[in-house]
Amino acid sequence: MDFSPIVNQIVSALWYLIPIAILAGVLKSPWFKGVVGEFIVNLSAKFLLDKEKYQLIKNVTLPTEDGSTQIDHIIVSEFGVFVVETKNMKGWIFGGPNQKTWTQKIYKHSNKFQNPLRQNYKHVKTLESLLGLNEQQVHSVIVFVGDSTFKTEMPENVTYGGGYARYIKSKKTPVLSESQVIEIVKQIEQGRLTPSFRTNREHVRHVKNIVSEKENRNVPSCPKCGSEMVLRETKKGQNIGKKFWGCTMFPQCRGIMNIT
Repeated sequence: MDFSPIVNQIVSALWYLIPIAILAGVLKSPWFKGVVGEFIVNLSAKFLLDKEKYQLIKNVTLPTEDGSTQIDHIIVSEFGVFVVETKNMKGWIFGGPNQKTWTQKIYKHSNKFQNPLRQNYKHVKTLESLLGLNEQQVHSVIVFVGDSTFKTEMPENVTYGGGYARYIKSKKTPVLSESQVIEIVKQIEQGRLTPSFRTNREHVRHVKNIVSEKENRNVPSCPKCGSEMVLRETKKGQNIGKKFWGCTMFPQCRGIMNIT
């Protein structure tokens, strides 16, 4: 009996399933979730923030001493520079400002992820250094999009969806002049790496290398900002010669861990 017609029908049917499977994979990927999150933040900025007062700069990759750091959104105004980190997540979210990791819970499944406030700390300090600004002029903002619910009390700069715009507009005291705003936007545009697939790919590779090196060398993360730490030695005082872990973001971050 010739099974060729049946086989051909099965193959034809499978060809229709392949693009569907690929599309389903893309929709579930972290990349697509990131794109959706950025779109929501961009849309909120367009309708909720006055373009005359707030300048939005999207997807900024800045060079650092150890590679690069990527910032989802930077909003510049006379009320400060707002550094926005976007998280597209669902489920219950548990966390506190000083915790190293937060928890995402979906039904009975729990997943740990880096405290976004610490993750954004490096972005904030990189911008402060690049622009010569102080802590009162640069604000960290975390915005969750997607079907998520905070199950612990969050600080006012950790918000849902368009809530980040309300937080930004709550800052009513000018800390920058009009000319400074123009200069800051110019400096960011000049200092950023050219937005491209290659820039994004190299940044992802850099992040993966950092994670791999930490795992292989058992290097701790800074308890204050989450950056990598390095062994240092006390140079003076009664503890002279004693080794300790110091944050690589020093002097912007002064996080330390004693070696017991």
